[in-house]
Amino acid sequence: MPLSYVNGRDLYFADTGGDERPAVLLGHGFFMDHTMFTAQAEALSARGYRVVTWDARGHGDTPAGDAPFTYWDTAHDLIGLMDHLGIRHAVVGGLSQGGFTALRTALLAPHRVTGLLLLDTEAHPLSDEDRRDYTALFGGLAEHGPVDELLVPLSQQIIGDHPQAAHWRQRWKTRPLPLGSPARCLLERDDITARAGEVACPTLLMRGSKDVSIPRERMEFLNTAIPQASPLHEVDGAAHAPPVTHPEESTSLLVSFLDALDRR
Repeated sequence: MPLSYVNGRDLYFADTGGDERPAVLLGHGFFMDHTMFTAQAEALSARGYRVVTWDARGHGDTPAGDAPFTYWDTAHDLIGLMDHLGIRHAVVGGLSQGGFTALRTALLAPHRVTGLLLLDTEAHPLSDEDRRDYTALFGGLAEHGPVDELLVPLSQQIIGDHPQAAHWRQRWKTRPLPLGSPARCLLERDDITARAGEVACPTLLMRGSKDVSIPRERMEFLNTAIPQASPLHEVDGAAHAPPVTHPEESTSLLVSFLDALDRR
């Protein structure tokens, strides 16, 4: 689907269509795009779910724009996308920054979010150490561009030791990097840990067992803070992007959660 005008801005999304079962909206992580959920969209749509995946500001085919923004703003983007598509209620989820957005969407519009899918994500802000490291990374990318010296370790962090890492690096050598306002959004995100207990819907928690981007204890916090959170499921051997590197295991967890939710 081409760019559509949603919530006052251009936004790219893909929609499998269908209305047999609840809609599922999935948001990607930083330095990814909506295609990271291709395997899940295919599998879930085959089971009758309508799956909408979308490119966040400054990623994929969605422009960043010039103005600064926050993950509360991207949550409004997601609510606007639901309005645009005529989706009144949906299961909302995402990985990393997609999860930051999904959490805020559930807080902004709890009456519209029937379930949450939180993958390798957190309610915490960046630690001081991570903020320094990411600031240095973004500065290096701005100065030198997508050189292997920077992309190789970043691909190891996100994708891990997997053939998809080379594909990921090649993609970012041919498209604009999400610097500027998307990077500031990531670096300056607010702390919503005090509000996690307000999330009222059933919530799936999933992480890669080798994820170094989101500490395990921060997802364990979500397990204790969100009243209807699942146990923390780990995808063995996966780094920060299990749906990409371990699609079958990730999809199986999503299907089990969604089918159980649909039976309620």
